[in-house]
Amino acid sequence: MAQQATARILIYSATRGYRHDSIPASIEALKAQASSINVHFDATEDHTWFTDDRLNGYDAVLFLQNSGEVLEADGKAAFQKFLNSGGNYIGVHCASACLYEDEFYKKEVGALFDYHPDICTAVFDVVGPPHPSTSMLPSRWELYDEVYNFMSDPRDVGATVVLAVDESTYSDPGERKYDHGTPHPVAWFQERGAGVQPGNVAGRSFYTSLGHCIETWQNELFLAHVMSGIQWAIQSGTTKAFNPNALVGNSAA
Repeated sequence: MAQQATARILIYSATRGYRHDSIPASIEALKAQASSINVHFDATEDHTWFTDDRLNGYDAVLFLQNSGEVLEADGKAAFQKFLNSGGNYIGVHCASACLYEDEFYKKEVGALFDYHPDICTAVFDVVGPPHPSTSMLPSRWELYDEVYNFMSDPRDVGATVVLAVDESTYSDPGERKYDHGTPHPVAWFQERGAGVQPGNVAGRSFYTSLGHCIETWQNELFLAHVMSGIQWAIQSGTTKAFNPNALVGNSAA
């Protein structure tokens, strides 16, 4: 599919609870990689950016390291309209730890964060069908980062898991109250984001739970994983960067 224009992506890193010290490093790393996939990133923590007029110019919204209720009711409505209009979604790390009361967001991200054990070195397995976000990874990838447990199985909303963690390679003494399925999901995609209301145009959704440490954002394999997931998401053909007849996205040549 031919790209019509540079894709515009809004990075939203607002927090209302725990705040990662890796947020500035992650935004810097994403912007440094932008030209490699022909995208332009804007970054904000201002919830008032979530209006119909502003979001209409973006091909994707990337939730990054969020926590808590990071949008007001009008912002949630604008975001829902953006998704209903074919807008794409990307979530990184604790993008799954926000907007817990909003069913559409839970479906769009795929599953919500429950807890994690202490940060550790673990082995992550490439699983599922071939996908751009895992094509550069070894079949068993050792990484020092947080391992998330989730409150549901992302496969329940139609997500396809492409990266899982080998639970025998780390220790988790926590109490699991929820079933997030097997193998243990770490990253996944949705060809049609499940947060879209029936009868509307669904863009793509990509989520990875990795990305806690500043050091992770200096890891070339991790950056390739994230950037390839972003590139896959915007190639949905549901926004103006790839489809001039789309309802939202960057139409500027």
